[in-house]
Amino acid sequence: MSNPTTTEGPLAGLLVADLSRVLAGPFATQILGDLGADIIKVEAPSGDETRHWIPPERDGVSTYYLGINRNKRSVVLNFGDEADQEMARELCRRADIVIENHKPGGLKKFGLDYDAIKAINPDVIYASISGYGTAEGAKLPGYDLTVQAASGLMSLTGDPDGPAYRSGVSVFDITTGLQSVIGILSALHHREKTGEGQHIEVNLLMTALSVMANHSSTYVASGQVPFRMGNAHPSLFPYEPMPCKDGDIIIVAANDGQFRKLADVLGVSHLADDERFGTSEERNRNREILKPLIIDALMVKTRKEWFDLLSAAGVACGPINTIGQGIEFATELGLEPVVQVGDGESAVPMVRNAITFSETPATYRSAPPALGAHSNDIKNWLSDTEDTP
Repeated sequence: MSNPTTTEGPLAGLLVADLSRVLAGPFATQILGDLGADIIKVEAPSGDETRHWIPPERDGVSTYYLGINRNKRSVVLNFGDEADQEMARELCRRADIVIENHKPGGLKKFGLDYDAIKAINPDVIYASISGYGTAEGAKLPGYDLTVQAASGLMSLTGDPDGPAYRSGVSVFDITTGLQSVIGILSALHHREKTGEGQHIEVNLLMTALSVMANHSSTYVASGQVPFRMGNAHPSLFPYEPMPCKDGDIIIVAANDGQFRKLADVLGVSHLADDERFGTSEERNRNREILKPLIIDALMVKTRKEWFDLLSAAGVACGPINTIGQGIEFATELGLEPVVQVGDGESAVPMVRNAITFSETPATYRSAPPALGAHSNDIKNWLSDTEDTP
């Protein structure tokens, strides 16, 4: 299809009409943009809501918005205006991919729903994101927090005897964005083989139930309802913070071999030979006996000392960092987590795309756009009737 820009990357040449806002959709389109697709972000005159979610901010711009909107061009279109509706339809007609997260059915009155766009763009890949699907949950507003509550995640988060807590991250918005990308890439592959476009539907609640994997399976497969265990794991021990001489360190022994290594480094090798602790199942049954024995051994050294010793032995462990320390830790490990996106003084430091390609690396072509920064150019292009698919 027609594409007004040429970029590098595995998705170069693809045009995405981004009718989404807030988090799940913009996170998905940022990934597609990093991989080379041309993203045209369609915004209402008031802009994406996250532009106004301040504090925190950088030079007066919401850092929430900045974190998920690079490699995009912004055009302001008012769907209540017939001329702008026609512009939006023309954009979708030219697009390879359309992605939206309006309430189910909400775009139909503007002629921007899947059926309307398919009629003018038969091989379009059209991705819809909702909170609770298109059946009985279609009218329910979907936010990450409400889905964390409704899905059961909050029942798993917090101290066993305390209140339920939300995750510190909008985990289901993010994972729904990832599911959307998976669906879009799969649909692209299908279209390459058959020439057929299709409608992809993703919702936060089904994503939540899917990504809670072992916890969802516990209920579905056994009828047991998972419960809050604080930082403990229902099936593994040790797999939680443990106190050292100067604070806590995360200790993981996910199999019998790892537990033996842990015991050897701690100087309590005999614990691995004890029939009460020799297998994962027995360690789980006897965790209340085993835990103080491990703590006694840990208390003789600092977190840093144990981290160095355990890591050298191949035992999984880790410091409990702030976000800043986490970025610094990734930098120390050579992961180069921060990229400068944009030019000169307008460049924005951002966390890089998590995928590393040997031949077609992610690109960081432009900083998150100001509202309507590309409106004139995009509207002129859309008005050019000679530029057709």
